[in-house]
Amino acid sequence: MGNGALAANGHPEPHGVNGQTSAIGITTHGSDWYWAVTAVMTVSTFVIIGLSFTKPRPHRIFHYITAAITLVAAIAYFTMGADLGQTPITVEFHRSNSRVAGTATNQDREIFYVRYIDWTITTPLLLLDLLLTAGMPWPTILYTILIDEIMIVTGLVGALVQSSYKWGYYVFGCVAFLWVAWTVTWTARKHASALGNDISRTYTICGVWTIFLWFLYPIAWGLSEGGNVIAPDSEAVFYGVLDIMAKPVFGALLLWGHRNIDPARLGLHIRDYDDDPAVVGGTHSAHHGEKRDGAATNGGNTTAPTTENV
Repeated sequence: MGNGALAANGHPEPHGVNGQTSAIGITTHGSDWYWAVTAVMTVSTFVIIGLSFTKPRPHRIFHYITAAITLVAAIAYFTMGADLGQTPITVEFHRSNSRVAGTATNQDREIFYVRYIDWTITTPLLLLDLLLTAGMPWPTILYTILIDEIMIVTGLVGALVQSSYKWGYYVFGCVAFLWVAWTVTWTARKHASALGNDISRTYTICGVWTIFLWFLYPIAWGLSEGGNVIAPDSEAVFYGVLDIMAKPVFGALLLWGHRNIDPARLGLHIRDYDDDPAVVGGTHSAHHGEKRDGAATNGGNTTAPTTENV
């Protein structure tokens, strides 16, 4: 049975949304590619979750974050493979190439906004993976994620703009990206180097890999949503290869590097519920009862019990 997603989800014809259609859209070849990437992301998610069970629960944080990245990407690629999560936008540049020319009455190109929803969720998680590996302080992590969100949102707005004003948003996004790249390649790298050779090596490999790939995304944007140079099928391959490299391959590199790194060395002091001997065997209440009795018989001089961060 052939791929019928384009016909099934187009109203009244392929690439149709709310009565409008895109003359410049993916073919069944592009849809097939999106399904293939969906499979890669889905299998990666199950593999990463499976590997997490080889670690104690307090050591699974990087597995959970990385699995969330590939899971969200799998849903996004499923949506694009079904030719959903897109809207027609009139192109700024009219090309003579038949694959991106449209028709005499329709020069709309389908823009997959679901791709940007994916990136709005997954790129902060990628940065969280990296910056936690470097042991960065939370204010720096949160601010870097904010700048990253600006980068993604301006890319989405630019893709949805028909006029040359789209390139203003493109510039905003590129400036935001340069900020993120500086934090990852310079500030966080120095921080990681102070935590040990193994941490520094893992961070450097994953950080350089990520920023190198992220430099290629603005090129893909300029050739597809921005400049209407390459066909939507080629756009699918360009973005799909980048996403596979930036998510499952990145995850493999990161988790391999973390195999012998205790999260406590990164400032991540995560305690499981059964790590406290007072909790094991139902002795938690009795333990606290003894402390209260001791405080009551101590001549009235009581001190507040200290608490340990979990």
